[in-house]
Amino acid sequence: MPEKSLVLSKARRRRYSSYCGDIGPAPDNLLARDFNAELPNQKWLIDITEFHLPAGKAWLSPVVDCFDDNVVSYSAGTRPDAMLANSMLESAIDKLQPNEHPIIHSDRGGHYRRPGWLQRISSSGLTRSMSRKGCSPDDAACEGFFGRLKNEMYYGRNCSGVTLDDFMKQVDGYIRWYNGYRIKLSLGAVSPETYRQKLGLI
Repeated sequence: MPEKSLVLSKARRRRYSSYCGDIGPAPDNLLARDFNAELPNQKWLIDITEFHLPAGKAWLSPVVDCFDDNVVSYSAGTRPDAMLANSMLESAIDKLQPNEHPIIHSDRGGHYRRPGWLQRISSSGLTRSMSRKGCSPDDAACEGFFGRLKNEMYYGRNCSGVTLDDFMKQVDGYIRWYNGYRIKLSLGAVSPETYRQKLGLI
């Protein structure tokens, strides 16, 4: 009689998703995976990513500019709630000039379909764009930022003894370094801020 082998399956960690059903009509995917922009504040990407630490969970919600991958604004916290998304949006809008009205592209998360969010988007003259349901390549440029951040300051690190507040300060330090000093070959081996300075944009 043939021997039976026992196969153990390893539980897979579920990726955070803010999708909570069709709570309102979704706009078209205006970017259609075209993440190129001729000027700053033409195309913005937004998403939320999750960090698992011994001290608990933390979430990061940034606005990434397609022009140069500059992080326009961000919020970080211990809950992936509407306040996290709304504070990020308010901070980004405050940096716009009166003639700037970017497309703001997201997944189909519930935070981006609530009445308060929609009202603020409309009053600021922003144009909504959304990925198709469950299609992460539609937001690949923002996912790419998350990948770089996690590879460079999160994966492989021993976070024992690191409080959530300390970790979020480290994320803040990384984003400041990313915008001001981390070189990108696609920008001519300079940082996003230096790239804008060379073009006379800041």
